Amino acid sequence: MNYKDVYEEWLESPDFDEETKAELLSIKDDEAEIEDRFYQELEFGTAGLRGVLGAGTNRMNKYTVGKATQGLANYILEQGTQDKGVVISYDSRRMSPEFSKQTALILNANGIKTYLFEKLRPVPELSFAVRELGCTAGIMITASHNPPKYNGYKVYWDDGSQIVAPRDKDIIGKVRAVEHYSEIKTTTEEDAREKGLFNVVGTEMDDKYISVLKKHIINPEIMKQEGKKLKVVYTPLHGTGNQIAERLLNELGMENVYVVPEQKDPDGEFPTVSYPNPEDKKAFKLALELAKKVDADVVLATDPDADRLGIYAKDTATGEYMDYTGNMSALLIAEYRISQMKEKGILPSNGMIITTIVSSNLTRAIAKEYGLECIEVLTGFKNIGAIMKKAEENKDKTYVFGFEESYGCLIGDYARDKDGIAAVMALCEAACYYSSKGKTLWDAMNEIYKKYGYYIETQVAIVKEGSSGAQEIKNMMTKMRNTKVEQIGKYKVTEFKDIEQDINKNMITGEVTSTNLPKSNVLYYELENNSWCCIRPSGTEPKIKLYMGVRADTQEEAQKDIEKLKQAMVDIVEN
Repeated sequence: MNYKDVYEEWLESPDFDEETKAELLSIKDDEAEIEDRFYQELEFGTAGLRGVLGAGTNRMNKYTVGKATQGLANYILEQGTQDKGVVISYDSRRMSPEFSKQTALILNANGIKTYLFEKLRPVPELSFAVRELGCTAGIMITASHNPPKYNGYKVYWDDGSQIVAPRDKDIIGKVRAVEHYSEIKTTTEEDAREKGLFNVVGTEMDDKYISVLKKHIINPEIMKQEGKKLKVVYTPLHGTGNQIAERLLNELGMENVYVVPEQKDPDGEFPTVSYPNPEDKKAFKLALELAKKVDADVVLATDPDADRLGIYAKDTATGEYMDYTGNMSALLIAEYRISQMKEKGILPSNGMIITTIVSSNLTRAIAKEYGLECIEVLTGFKNIGAIMKKAEENKDKTYVFGFEESYGCLIGDYARDKDGIAAVMALCEAACYYSSKGKTLWDAMNEIYKKYGYYIETQVAIVKEGSSGAQEIKNMMTKMRNTKVEQIGKYKVTEFKDIEQDINKNMITGEVTSTNLPKSNVLYYELENNSWCCIRPSGTEPKIKLYMGVRADTQEEAQKDIEKLKQAMVDIVEN
């Protein structure tokens, strides 16, 4: 059926309630809106199911959530792991509580035990809880950092990581096999509780999660000492972060933590920000105002599901608050933790840093400095989790640190997703340590650059919405895939990777080898002088994303180079 046929089916079928039909009737004269809502079904991308709230197959609603859950239930039953159960959490977005409870009851109707958090909790605690409870899977109702009109549905497997190939494809196959919404099983909470299937997770999981995080502090005494005077401003951006963060920092000895009052409480409308994303400088407006008022040393923000962290740190030389990219904050944490582990003799000899191919090449330099293996994977923290799982099974490598440029890192192996709460803790510890040496976090960042060189990265997102936009993005990727790019700006291309076609071509010798990466719609250009570019469609938003990075001997030179490279890359893609 085409999109119009599916639209009509939703209007006529008894499977859909009157409220849904009324919403759809209100757009009966808007052909473009009807097409956008029904031209496809939501699919699992790098972060699971995610879409705009509303009626339609291409929207997040109780029917698409129900179909996804029934398909997942069918998969779990096929695996025979239903007795292990599924743990479910959710964030502060609209419909998150409703979707989470609906998900639990559909699983219960299929004879699958569930553990539903009593109220909203962050993504990293959900990942931790999967392992702690020994569940077969976990589900997080969240759209992460997306605007308020979005919600989403992340699926985790028994290792605490988001599902990866081929399991993700198998699960979506089961979802697609649910042809009629009438196939979705239902039950009541009362019946599910009587059968021991519906269980509630309370604050005892918070205690366990916080206890594990505390064990990853390297210099607890310094943190207590410097925590008496260091000032930290924190905002959860109306999300889940402050369910844990403020308590954790207080227990570690941070006595001057100021939570932005206007953004402290969960609110799915995100009334003080248009885009609840710590990557967006505008999201820090209220936090920076508070920081200046209390003369804070560090300003921190987590996104609604608290897996990402943004940071500003005060430069005492100028009095200005300096912003960090995701690469900068993660690698500051990495350099601090790894150097301290080496100093204390606890750095494993078989240690590894895991990052993504679109993250900073500074990672390679830090890994080399400390004798660690640097492993690069495709975008998406689930791919980092897959390497962690393999190492755990083989017992041949020890996880030290992992991160991706999109403001997310993980300091330990207690979970399998990026952890903004742990990152808050780690940055506060680093700030305390450097304070004890008479330095700020900004001083520490500049010392890293002086030690390794000035690595700067940036990205550009070209937005193409709707079905026509999806085709435009596809055409852009096809054009770039079939164009021989030998130079980008002033840099010669030394190596070209078409990861979807598993081609790794040396542009100097012409030799073609394997990429040794899972197939994915990604094009990567290795350039001269430790520089690079990468192109891929977003897995969760209607965008084609361009990433790039350079290395130079001075900050000024690096900044000029990255701007020129960015413009050169945009010109190639758009022309």
